[in-house]
Amino acid sequence: MSKEKDKEKEEIEEKQEEPKLTSIPGIGPGIASKLEAAGVYDLMGLAVMSPATLSDLAGVGEAVARKAIQAARGMMKLGFVDGVEFDKRKAELGFITTGSKNLDVLMGGKGIECGAMTEVYGGFSCGKSQLAFCLAVNVQLPKEQGGLNGKAVFIDTEGTFSPGRIKQIAEGLSASPEKVLKNILVARAFNADHQILLIDKITELIKENNEPIKLVIIDSLTAHFRAEFTGRGQLADRQQKLNKYLHQLTRLAEQHKLAIYVTNQVMSNPAMMFGDPTTHVGGHIVGHAAKMRIYLRKGKQGSRVAKMVDSPDLPENEAAFFVTPIGLKDEPASE
Repeated sequence: MSKEKDKEKEEIEEKQEEPKLTSIPGIGPGIASKLEAAGVYDLMGLAVMSPATLSDLAGVGEAVARKAIQAARGMMKLGFVDGVEFDKRKAELGFITTGSKNLDVLMGGKGIECGAMTEVYGGFSCGKSQLAFCLAVNVQLPKEQGGLNGKAVFIDTEGTFSPGRIKQIAEGLSASPEKVLKNILVARAFNADHQILLIDKITELIKENNEPIKLVIIDSLTAHFRAEFTGRGQLADRQQKLNKYLHQLTRLAEQHKLAIYVTNQVMSNPAMMFGDPTTHVGGHIVGHAAKMRIYLRKGKQGSRVAKMVDSPDLPENEAAFFVTPIGLKDEPASE
């Protein structure tokens, strides 16, 4: 226990030692507050901006903006690293177990990866939300049990969040249901703009409240975008807005080394003459943003089948698992 406390102390100290926006030449308290109002809370957010964008947001000249951005980039040590260093950094990223060993193996052995986005799509009642609930509970487990001692954020776009189901899964792990629920921060997104705004709120929680958020769940990713942008005439606008949102999500994952899990709706591809015509909503934009894409479907005898559709370092494969009262397992619940 003392080792865990020491680790938590070190993490808090590291966060406190991070340079603030006001430590950059030309960025005073007034400009810093304008940047924070626009969703830029740290040096990384400043370093990746363009001089023109910073100039517009902060009301400063482009020369001052360019100097501030260069200073932020210098302090953040942005640039190239060799492959060995990159591999070392990647190895430090955490993982969250799904509860099913079969599914974890399909994902590389440890579950979903931090610092990246995982997309799961499939038809009604295939297990997308059930996986989301299990991850929201499992992220709170100690590292040696497949968790990250962290909290989860659940952005609910379709009214799927179920406190009763969370309690059930927590009880299966002999954890306090109330404590587990307390560590899941839930927001109901009522439209696409509200859904986008909530990403800035997550950054506020991490930066201002020091919340140990290690997982962001969006269930589902495209529901509002699909409902609000209808017909071919609005398709380009929808994809542009969705693309910007996905870039915000991947930047959030990389900056704060947390995992992003999104569920996606499906539609039928009429051009598909043979095989399964089911395809995910959002097209190539969603496909490129997600590091790992998994297709879920119902299997035999009440099982669910997960198919690895796309991953840069994992082969196409399938894994079977069961949704049981106490979470995702490799075997069905005993009667």
